Amino acid sequence: MALLTEERVRQMSNNGTRGPVVVARGDVLTPSARSFLREHRVEVVYPQGKEEAAPGAARYQTAFGVGLEEKPEHMTHLRGNILVFKDHPRIAFRGMIDLLEGEIALCQQVCVREGVPGLAEELEEVLDFVRRFIRFDVLSEPVGEVKLCGMTPEELRERSHYPEKYYGQGHFLIHYTDSPAILAVNKVRAVVRQTELAAYRAFRDENGGVARGDIILGLNRLSSLLWIMMIKLKAGKYGHT
Repeated sequence: MALLTEERVRQMSNNGTRGPVVVARGDVLTPSARSFLREHRVEVVYPQGKEEAAPGAARYQTAFGVGLEEKPEHMTHLRGNILVFKDHPRIAFRGMIDLLEGEIALCQQVCVREGVPGLAEELEEVLDFVRRFIRFDVLSEPVGEVKLCGMTPEELRERSHYPEKYYGQGHFLIHYTDSPAILAVNKVRAVVRQTELAAYRAFRDENGGVARGDIILGLNRLSSLLWIMMIKLKAGKYGHT
């Protein structure tokens, strides 16, 4: 099973200039991918045969059990043909992932300008990890083993709690005199924390428990990694800043 995102179908269709895009059995087109293909009139082929709705069945179903023939603008896809309001917690969580991706890419540009390309490369691993969270949600896939920049969740927690022991630099408060790279990484870290809160709202139950503790753990340890990056920048471990 594969999640066909807008980015993926852009690649498959040469940015909307050729078709067809083949959707194999079990593959799922995201709503943005469907919109892109429709807007660019790219042919979509289902080799196994496209599943047809039962006679008389509505084209869309809402999460609260109402069938609809047209998708209202204030609703969007939760999964398949299931629609929810755009302020649904799961949709809000996916929006935070989009925001986080954008902040990481901007941070990478700052790092290159500031003479720390090694950190920009490390952030590419972070960006790749973050991009997978939409798939984890839409396809209900487990996050699996978390290992970021060679560190396990336990190592990330340990090093972020005791940075002086590992990097010779203690905890600090940001200041406007800090380098643009430190401040840019801190902004990404702050967005990760907000994304983690959005994940909790999206996956908590009525008793306060969570259905996707693996997603929350992954985001929590990502926050730890970004703090470690800030510590290393402050300590000059990446060279000139």
